[in-house]
Amino acid sequence: MLRLVLSALAFTMMVAGAVAQDARPQVSQCQLIAEKLPDVTFASFKSPAGTPGKVLSGLQRVQFQEDVTITYLGHSTFQVDTPGGISIATDFNGWLRSPRLPDVVTMNKAHSSHYTRSPDPGIANVLHGWNDTAPGEKAEHRLVVGDAYIRNVPTDIRSYDGGFEPNGNSIFIFEVAGLCIGHLGHLHHELTDAHYAEIGRLDIVMVPVDGGLTMGADSMSRTIKRLRSALVLPMHRRGPPIETFLSMFGADFDAEISQNRGVTVSMRTLPKKPLILVLQGV
Repeated sequence: MLRLVLSALAFTMMVAGAVAQDARPQVSQCQLIAEKLPDVTFASFKSPAGTPGKVLSGLQRVQFQEDVTITYLGHSTFQVDTPGGISIATDFNGWLRSPRLPDVVTMNKAHSSHYTRSPDPGIANVLHGWNDTAPGEKAEHRLVVGDAYIRNVPTDIRSYDGGFEPNGNSIFIFEVAGLCIGHLGHLHHELTDAHYAEIGRLDIVMVPVDGGLTMGADSMSRTIKRLRSALVLPMHRRGPPIETFLSMFGADFDAEISQNRGVTVSMRTLPKKPLILVLQGV
């Protein structure tokens, strides 16, 4: 009993320290919570003006400002805007962009439409999904930028000779305001148990739905079903109609064609039933 009390006290002190410094600890909340699914009870989040929140009694979590806006810019590029004002662009190629220069860009090298060798020098954080200095080895990103914690899970990609290049792609995960947001990149194979363990919980996932340039619709749908994300955002559609992808899911998933290119979401407003939301432009 004493050990439990001391553990609770240590946890509370750790959270208090994080709030006092106005920075997230470099520990993945998505992996920690994933180990306890489906029995975990999620925290409640509010949108206070000003400070990130206060430490609550016992083992309750810190309250954060909650709204995250995700905008589809085209192909595999989304812009993620955090409550703290950080802007992140996924699979950034330099020509699909918004007027605002992002603070962080992620890239994958399957095709030149997923990366650029000459990003704007004003971008402070350029994260490659592959290892530049040791090809075939894993790229590793673990960093805090403002109110976002960003990490990656490497996967393999098909090479032009028909084989596979180890660790050429990365699934990037953005942990913001209690949300776990994942971008699958140019995923070429079904994930292993080890990959799912590294990923942890994903509340929102951005998934390629090209039907074969990455993976076939059947393989990709199995991946999405296992991830169990509350919000699924299709991307990277080439050729097949979006209905081909949607047809792989039954009554356990809702589907909606949006009239907007973006969506604003929080822990509090996540769909109760998994929703495949097709943003305008997909």
